[in-house]
Amino acid sequence: MEQELFPNQEGLSFRQMALNDIPDVMVIEHESFTLPWTEEAFRNELTQNHFARYMIMQYLGQPVGYAGMWTVIDEAHVTNIAVLRAYRGRKWGERLLRELMKTASDLGMRRMTLEVRVSNEVAQNLYRKLGFKPAGLRKGYYSDNQEDALIMWAELPERGGAWEVGKEAN
Repeated sequence: MEQELFPNQEGLSFRQMALNDIPDVMVIEHESFTLPWTEEAFRNELTQNHFARYMIMQYLGQPVGYAGMWTVIDEAHVTNIAVLRAYRGRKWGERLLRELMKTASDLGMRRMTLEVRVSNEVAQNLYRKLGFKPAGLRKGYYSDNQEDALIMWAELPERGGAWEVGKEAN
């Protein structure tokens, strides 16, 4: 069933991010964001932030994407999610976000939130598809151009519950 939903995923795997992944993550980060995080920021997230959880998406053993979140009480806050440009358009960003959401649920998180540029309609469409709903704006959130961020929230299934993200209950 999973293969039908996400074609061309043979060789795709997920694992926890480690310090030795930072050089690969920096390539993805710089290719994906106008305000990339620094190596030191990722190092601090992995070693100092006890709320942080980061994962690597690999294709045939090579990192092609990553995602991170902070888990606080019963809420997960997505910090970043990115896929190498060469691997976009395969629905792997969706697969990565689903994996992050499942991990959050498995950790006992009940809700997930994120911010996204108001101009980033592609990302917003993905988030809506997976059950995220707009909940407000952060004015001037992005320091490179003072663009607003749309705040979005999604309910997560209970730990051990059916994993049907983005599908409405009848």
